[in-house]
Amino acid sequence: MLVCVRITSALVDPALLDLPWSTPLEEWPADHLVALPQGISRHIVRFVRLAGTVYAVKETGERVAEREYDLLRALERIDFPSVEAVAIVADRHTPDGEPLDPVLITRHLQFSLPYRALFSNTLRPETMSRLLDALAALLVRMHLTGFFWGDCSLSNTLFRRDAGAFAAYLVDAETGALHRQLSNGQRGEDLEIARVNIFGEALDLQAAGLLHESIDPELVCEEVVRRYEGLWHEITYEQQIEREARHDIEGRIRRLNELGFDVAEVAMSMMDGGRYLVRPKVVDAGYHCRRLLRLTGLDAEENQARRLLNDLDTYRAESDLTDEQQAAHRWLTEVFEPVVRAVPAHLRGKLEPAELFAQVIEHRWRLSEQAGRDVGLAPAVQSFLSDVLVHRPDEQAVLGVEVPAMQH
Repeated sequence: MLVCVRITSALVDPALLDLPWSTPLEEWPADHLVALPQGISRHIVRFVRLAGTVYAVKETGERVAEREYDLLRALERIDFPSVEAVAIVADRHTPDGEPLDPVLITRHLQFSLPYRALFSNTLRPETMSRLLDALAALLVRMHLTGFFWGDCSLSNTLFRRDAGAFAAYLVDAETGALHRQLSNGQRGEDLEIARVNIFGEALDLQAAGLLHESIDPELVCEEVVRRYEGLWHEITYEQQIEREARHDIEGRIRRLNELGFDVAEVAMSMMDGGRYLVRPKVVDAGYHCRRLLRLTGLDAEENQARRLLNDLDTYRAESDLTDEQQAAHRWLTEVFEPVVRAVPAHLRGKLEPAELFAQVIEHRWRLSEQAGRDVGLAPAVQSFLSDVLVHRPDEQAVLGVEVPAMQH
């Protein structure tokens, strides 16, 4: 029987046509699937590999799929950290003519895992702290762009390593809405939803014995809100400065850049007594990764970019190069690329290049501290490969724990 389906996509991969669209997703044969860890979802989700690319396929309602597809495409256009929408497949039917739910297809985010994949061992307090920092930063960035999530939770987030921290990505946007600007009430509603969802998730982990005994689920959900409010205040508060202390404006902008946020302009108004009221207009996160991309063409997470730029700046100073672009080109070809090329082919799936380089830098520092002198980059690379990287899990468990294959 000829099965006709309707595919909506900006760029159709012809291999999509070969998938068994006349079969319910939960019954797809294993030879079409990739075993990757996944979070809790109200929908059936499967992973498939087509021409070397892994996609997530989710069954959902047609209107919901269309809305989420449009939202994810809009977020991609503004460079927001979320999964990439690929296609909607609708008008599915079984060979007997029974209708099947449409599916939304997104591109799998490489080197990422859902939060539950971190918990095959008891979660340590410092790991939970880093997850909450990443989620709070994602929420702040989201609200700055005018995006209302409507279902913020750890389950709807993917995490990637980011030079000792985590970077968070939105993975489920079906309850979201993109506005020109959010009101305080909308931000408050999103935070309350986050509070309730994260409390429930922490309770589930506690019941399963996967939370460290020092972690209180109630404090966990309060902590993510506290961190969000602290970061939001630092980014948005109006600051009073004296006329003769105008250099404080530059200090404020530098602090925001260190937090990873770009400042487009600064609004200033005169007050009584010769003081200024100053409020920077923060446009988006990604200050360091944009500078790294501009100088080297490397695409990295924010903390990775900060580490790589620090190494680039050190190289520039030691080489006595005044031209920043020239220094960046030489650093890329003489430092970064040789480190990446030194990794044997069978180890290259363990860490992405930017994270690999950031960890090599950290490893070099530890070796130098132990030796009481700079051990040099080449010995540090070889030590990292033989003593650290070879023992790390592959991409399937890239965040630091072994993850069993998903059962179908």
